[in-house]
Amino acid sequence: MNFNQTKRRASRILLGLAALASFAAHADVLDDVKANGVVKCGVTLAAPGFSAENNAGKREGFDVDLCKAIAAASLGDETKIQLVPMDLKTAFAGLPTGAVDVLTHRFTWTQSRDVGGLKWAKVMFFDGQGFIVTKKSKAEKVADLNNATICTAQGSTSELIVADYFRAHKLKYKIVTFASQEQAWDAFVARRCDAAINDRSGLAARLAKLPNAADFKVLAETVSNEPIGPIVAQGQPRWEAVVRFTLNALVAAEELGVSQASVDADRSSQSPDVQRLLGVTGDFGTKLGLANDWAYKAIKAVGNYGDIWDRSIGPKTPLRLDRGRNALVANGGLMMSIPVR
Repeated sequence: MNFNQTKRRASRILLGLAALASFAAHADVLDDVKANGVVKCGVTLAAPGFSAENNAGKREGFDVDLCKAIAAASLGDETKIQLVPMDLKTAFAGLPTGAVDVLTHRFTWTQSRDVGGLKWAKVMFFDGQGFIVTKKSKAEKVADLNNATICTAQGSTSELIVADYFRAHKLKYKIVTFASQEQAWDAFVARRCDAAINDRSGLAARLAKLPNAADFKVLAETVSNEPIGPIVAQGQPRWEAVVRFTLNALVAAEELGVSQASVDADRSSQSPDVQRLLGVTGDFGTKLGLANDWAYKAIKAVGNYGDIWDRSIGPKTPLRLDRGRNALVANGGLMMSIPVR
């Protein structure tokens, strides 16, 4: 073996060792979170009701509350969070490297993403994509967008949805893509496109920020199903379980009538389901690598699923979103918990 071959082989070995070291550094995210004393959450750049800065410059919303719940469950303190605003590209690239521990961002669960290095823990929001136009537009339905110019984010599911829908309905269009949904939205508002496409909740969030929101309208059709939920890196079963069952606990709490206001009193409940959920009986926390009162701490920190909805995006907020498919199964929706037993 000559010198150059030896040098190349040594370089490969060093690279391999570096990769192994990097893997070891993130071999178990739950252990890392406990060692670091913080949960790093990737969140959307700016979507009121989900993750956006309030007048005091503090980020709040549905996705932020889920991050707080995960921190309360895993660390016993909902303030031990680091929020990292990310667009689609940086989010998907950063999660496997350990730049963040979990994405509570607004990304759709798809097959290709799930087998491509990402793992969705549980659906937190059943959404669907729609189109927005100006009220001066003649468009009243999606079919009226024939030959329209449409803004969206590059690499998003919206690109494929537009292509599939317009092809299936024999409509022509021109897509204009941008690096992020925020840039696509800004371009639409600046009238660089005839329409924009996004999750209907995302459209509502962005409209809530506009002083001239009355100048725009969202077309009635929902053109896709978009299951959205928190994402972890593949190969992290312990951390995935923590994220899944933290969200699950918030849904279970609503089903059982346990709220942020009542959770302390509910620890004295005679209901076996409530006792198991709040860690009064059973050993369900230990099996997750957490304290047995992990769910109690999460609910105490942010409330149940309905509490978060009402506070962040519900009918009394600027977004004015009804529960719809996100209502509990008992109320005609799709949201249900995995039993704690």
